[in-house]
Amino acid sequence: MKTEIFVRLSDVSKKYDRTGVETLALQHVSFEARAGEMVLLLGPSGSGKTTFLTILAGLQKPSEGEVTIFGQNVLDYSPKDLQKLRAQHIGFIFQTFYLLDSLSVIENIMLVMKFAGISKTEANQRARIFLEKFGISHLTNAYPKTLSQGEKQRVAVARALANGANLILADEPTGSLSTLQGMTIVQYLKDAVMNDGRCAVIASHDERIRPFADRVLTLRDGVLV
Repeated sequence: MKTEIFVRLSDVSKKYDRTGVETLALQHVSFEARAGEMVLLLGPSGSGKTTFLTILAGLQKPSEGEVTIFGQNVLDYSPKDLQKLRAQHIGFIFQTFYLLDSLSVIENIMLVMKFAGISKTEANQRARIFLEKFGISHLTNAYPKTLSQGEKQRVAVARALANGANLILADEPTGSLSTLQGMTIVQYLKDAVMNDGRCAVIASHDERIRPFADRVLTLRDGVLV
């Protein structure tokens, strides 16, 4: 990617209509994330953090305002191009991991790279490098149901980084982990940002992440303050 600004929100609002009642999840949010920075978005449950991340990823369209992802308005991407963009340039880390129980650890990591168009041989090599890097190479052929929460989270981070994603979006990545496990995960992300010129946006209520962040923002009732 040539542009330094990976994603930009300009006066974005997101409204949901639930049984005739309109709810504002985001209200006039302006934001940009650049290469080489880690941004922490703090806020309690229900503050709009997950909506914010899904809009950054182009998974939802804004009700108002403009979203630019890698230099192009999200509305100008075709659904196929947007899907390809996410597969190749955006990595996701979820609190609930979303590992597929029917696939082994290495197969879970390789699946994301398959969607990004990476050959099976290269995907296998990359997956093994990241498994080694995160200290879980002994789990290569294990299945998610046999893993601890900390092990699942490390697999999830390896999966998010293995396809070479420029933009990492993490939703409560430390929520189910001990302090040591959680801060280890955050340090992995910080290293990827500093060493590889990636950008990480972490949505969380975990104040322990604050010292790792280049910028700390707060979302309250859909308003960025």
